[in-house]
Amino acid sequence: MADLNPLIELMAALRDPERGCPWDLEQDHRSIAPYTLEETCELLNAIESDDANGLREELGDLLFHVVFHARIAEESGRFDIGDVIEGIVTKMHHRHPHVFDPRHEPATDAAAVAELWQQRKQQEKPAARRPLDAIAPQLPALPRAQKLQAAASEYHFDWPEAGPVLDKLDEEIAELREAVASGDRDAIEDELGDVLFVAVNLARKLDLDAEAAMRRVNEKFIRRFQHVLERMHEDEQQFTPQQLQRMEAYWREAKQLEKTP
Repeated sequence: MADLNPLIELMAALRDPERGCPWDLEQDHRSIAPYTLEETCELLNAIESDDANGLREELGDLLFHVVFHARIAEESGRFDIGDVIEGIVTKMHHRHPHVFDPRHEPATDAAAVAELWQQRKQQEKPAARRPLDAIAPQLPALPRAQKLQAAASEYHFDWPEAGPVLDKLDEEIAELREAVASGDRDAIEDELGDVLFVAVNLARKLDLDAEAAMRRVNEKFIRRFQHVLERMHEDEQQFTPQQLQRMEAYWREAKQLEKTP
């Protein structure tokens, strides 16, 4: 069984008022929150890259942040790492009665578990004044949009399949074109948001994670643009607006190379 004590003691030393690290001592929940998010994103990248060593390292970095936040809370007398562990264990027991409660019927499949999870989750938290208020505003925009849409679908406010969503996407793109032609920046931003929101909905209807799809296309862009850079350097070309056609040709070349077995 893993022992968290070495990490807890390390954090206590870093936050020691007399001999601790000045940087660590200056931090609070808000100041380290961006780093916590960054470590979470790096963990996701290690998962997507199927990098076992990277995954182990990034899990450690994220665990360090969990202990960091818990230590800050402990110093203010709010809770400690023991409370964090006890709380999550209690929550998981409550949400998995099919595993931990012998009186409960076994779950038949993952869909049944997901439904049970939502039921138990609703029992734990008081009903929000507005149902969608429960979707954390701190989430990145893409996953929050997907969760908002999923929550609305529980009220049957949803398209039955992907086809109508594609039609809606065409409609929103047409409205975006009109807004761009008008030059009204507020309207452009509003219509662009509609396009992105419908695209996220399409991902949900196709049973895809919009955030994962976006991370994947980001990595694809990096690979292809790196090919463009290398080819331009090979041909000793300058990066100027006049070279856009050449760069697009190298981009298409990169796409073709990815398709070659």
